[in-house]
Amino acid sequence: MRLRFPAVFFREGDVIVSLCPVLNVSSFGETEEGAERSLIEAVAAFIRGCNELGTLEEVLEESGYRRENEVWVAPSFIGMREPEVAVA
Repeated sequence: MRLRFPAVFFREGDVIVSLCPVLNVSSFGETEEGAERSLIEAVAAFIRGCNELGTLEEVLEESGYRRENEVWVAPSFIGMREPEVAVA
C-alpha cells in the first residue's frame, strides 16, 4: 500500500519539526530533509500499527482520507492561517 500525506515543517530551537496534521503524527530532524525522512518512518510505523490492529481503514476515513479504488486520497488543504488569541 502506498499513501500520500501532507507534511508541515517548522523550527523549534535547533531542530526542524515535521508534522502530518491529518494523522497527528510528528517527528524531527536537524535539517528539513532529515525531518521529512523521520516523518516518513513515523507515518509508516503508525500505518503498520493500525493495520496490525485492524483499524487502518477506520483511522484513514476518520482522518479525512477517501478511497478511490485501491488508492487512499488525502484530504486537500485549503489554506493556512495564524489566528491570534489573547492570553491573560
